[in-house]
Amino acid sequence: MLHRILGVLAVLSLWAAPAFAAEPIKIGAVVSVTGPASFLGEPEKNTLEMVKDELNAKGGVLGRPVELIVYDDESDVNKAVLATEKLLKKDGVMAVIGATTSGSTLAIMNKFPAAQVPLVSMSAAEKIVNPVNPWVFKVAPSDRHAVGRILQHAKAQGYKKIAIVTVSDGFGQAGREVLKELIPARGFTLVADEVYGPKDTDMTAQLTKLKDAAPDAIICWGTNPGPAVVARNRAQLGITTPLYMSHGVASKKFIELAKESAEGLMLPAGDLIVAAQLPDSHPQKAQLVEYTRQYQDKFKSDVSTFGGHGWDGLKLVAKAIEAAGTDKPAAVRDALEKIAAFPGIGGVFTFSATDHNGLGEDAFEMVVIQGGDWKIVK
Repeated sequence: MLHRILGVLAVLSLWAAPAFAAEPIKIGAVVSVTGPASFLGEPEKNTLEMVKDELNAKGGVLGRPVELIVYDDESDVNKAVLATEKLLKKDGVMAVIGATTSGSTLAIMNKFPAAQVPLVSMSAAEKIVNPVNPWVFKVAPSDRHAVGRILQHAKAQGYKKIAIVTVSDGFGQAGREVLKELIPARGFTLVADEVYGPKDTDMTAQLTKLKDAAPDAIICWGTNPGPAVVARNRAQLGITTPLYMSHGVASKKFIELAKESAEGLMLPAGDLIVAAQLPDSHPQKAQLVEYTRQYQDKFKSDVSTFGGHGWDGLKLVAKAIEAAGTDKPAAVRDALEKIAAFPGIGGVFTFSATDHNGLGEDAFEMVVIQGGDWKIVK
C-alpha cells in the first residue's frame, strides 16, 4: 500500500511559516523510505522535508508556499509507478523529484513527456539522461563518471587486469554495461565478469571465480546489502586483491554492514562525506559544511551522499521556478535546462539541452575506508 507521507507535516510547517495568501506550489516526490533501499531513501526524504521547511520559512518560492507531496514506494518498482501516476493524475504536481533507485526511475521516466511535467531523478543510471529525454533530469552523478574515476586510479597503480562483480538490478545492470565498455576502452583487460542477485546472502562462489582469474583489481557494483556481503566474503576467503566499490555504498551504513572487512576498500564518492578534508577554496565546501550542520542538528544522524541528492533536487526545482517566474511545468523545464555553475551537494551543476545531469568525473573524490571513516586518496 502506498503511503503519502509528510502531508500533515507540510500543513504543520505552514503554521510556523510566514502567512501565505497565495496558492501553494505543489511538488511531488517518490522516495524509498522503507524496504531494502531505505538507507538511500530515508536521508532523501529527511532532506526534502528540511529544504521545504527552509524555503517556506524564508517566504516560499515566488511568495507562495511549497507543498511537498511524498510517496514511499517501499523500494518496489511497481509501487513507484503507482505513486507517479497518483502525483501526475490526481495530485496535479508541477514537478516530481525521484525515484530513489535507478530501476524505479527507468520504470517511471517515460510517463513525464506525456504529462508535460519535469522529473528530477535522484538515481545514477546513465540511461536516465542518455539519450536526453527533454522532461527528465537527474542530480546523482552518472555511472560513467564513477567508473572513469575508478579506472583513473587503477591506471595510476599500474593495474592491467580487472574483474567485476555486479548486482542484477537496474543499478547493477547499468553499471555493468559501462564497466564492460570503459575497461577495454581505457586499456585494461576484463578477465572475469560475475553477477549476483539483490537478495543473495553469499557471494563466495562468484569471488572464487574472480580469484581464479588472477585480476590486479576487482570492482564491485551494487548498493547495500550485497556489496557488504562481497566485502565480508572476500575477507573470509583471504583474497587480498584490491577491491573497489561503486558510489552506491557511499554511506556509513555500508561500513556498519561490512564492519572490519570494509577497511582499505576504495570507492568514488561525492565531496559531502569528506567535506572537512576539502580546502577552504573548494566551491562547494561552505554549502557542504552548512548542510551537514543542519542535517545533523535536525535528525541526529550522519549525512550521506543520498540525502544530498534530495537537497540538490528540490533546490534546483526552486531555482528554476524563480528563474521562470512561474510554476508552469514547461517554463520550469526550460529554466532547469539553463541553470549553470550551481554549487550543490553532489557537485557544481551546469545543465544544457544536451546534458541533463550537468556533472563530470570531478564530482567524485577517490576515498579509502580507514578506521571506520572516509579519507581522500591523495
